[in-house]
Amino acid sequence: MNTTAPPAPVAAAADYRQMFGLLPTGVTAITGLTDEGKPMGFVVGTFQSLSLEPALVTFCVDKSSSTWPTLRNLGRFTANILSTGQLPVCRSLARKGEDKFTGIDYSESPIGTPRIDGATAWIDCQVVSEVVAGDHYMIVGSVSSMEAGAGEALVFRGGKFGEFTLWPTPDPTQKAETK
Repeated sequence: MNTTAPPAPVAAAADYRQMFGLLPTGVTAITGLTDEGKPMGFVVGTFQSLSLEPALVTFCVDKSSSTWPTLRNLGRFTANILSTGQLPVCRSLARKGEDKFTGIDYSESPIGTPRIDGATAWIDCQVVSEVVAGDHYMIVGSVSSMEAGAGEALVFRGGKFGEFTLWPTPDPTQKAETK
């Protein structure tokens, strides 16, 4: 006799999005250059460390992205971890269309990709693999170089942007108050 419960029904897309919207994510701009030297990029909330040895990162991008196919062909990208002061950069790179880099200042990375000025950190990568995962591609990149910038990272949660706030560290010499 099997006593396990039947699997729950799959959530509707809106419910799924709402549920995972409760989880804060960092805001990262993935950037590269076209063959003509034109900067391009898009924003992800899925960028993360994958492996320490070797140093690998991962992010996901929607299959409908018009930017990823060009960056895929280049074989390299920079992950720009955006800072709290870069909401305009985020909005510009998150939109559809051409010339998303208009008004965005950047410098060239050691691998020849755009590093957006003012980012909290830059991680330069070579594309290692791409896996089809539902309606997205999951990208794995090998870290070539990285550099810390300044400022706090921009965070996204529940359809809103914000920043991480540290809680005060308790003083270990103080006794907890009891009632």
